[in-house]
Amino acid sequence: MAARYSDGQIQTLLAERKPLPADWRGKVQLRSKRGHRERDLAIDGVDGSRFRLILRQNDINAFDFSIILAVEVPNTNQLFRLRRYNGKSHEHTNHLEGDTFYDFHIHMATERYQELGTREDAFAEATGRFDDFHGALRCLLEDCGFDLPDDPQGSLFEEL
Repeated sequence: MAARYSDGQIQTLLAERKPLPADWRGKVQLRSKRGHRERDLAIDGVDGSRFRLILRQNDINAFDFSIILAVEVPNTNQLFRLRRYNGKSHEHTNHLEGDTFYDFHIHMATERYQELGTREDAFAEATGRFDDFHGALRCLLEDCGFDLPDDPQGSLFEEL
């Protein structure tokens, strides 16, 4: 049976502090895998939740990417996608609202879409906050409760 979370539980999981390890940048360097590059990183939240940061980018189309924050559902092997930051590589339709767009967008887990029987993160909103993979990663880290380690080397995203 698929895990279900209320909107309140989703917000609590998003707000839970997620400290990144000092060497997090090296751990999210993408690796080639059949036509795309990907990587994922397990992260322990300060309140005991276990999260996964999943990054994927197409080898040919730089706008075809997805950066996902998921929570590991306790006592299962399931992941519940809380947020998904996607590139401008496909059209998206929100089925309940009936709106369609072709743009960079952010998928959000919602109780309403779970009740509909679709993917938990089927709802999305177009965004102008990012226009590439690195910008999407920065937005996810800012939006979803991540604690970045001090970086004596300078900019957070020089090496991404």
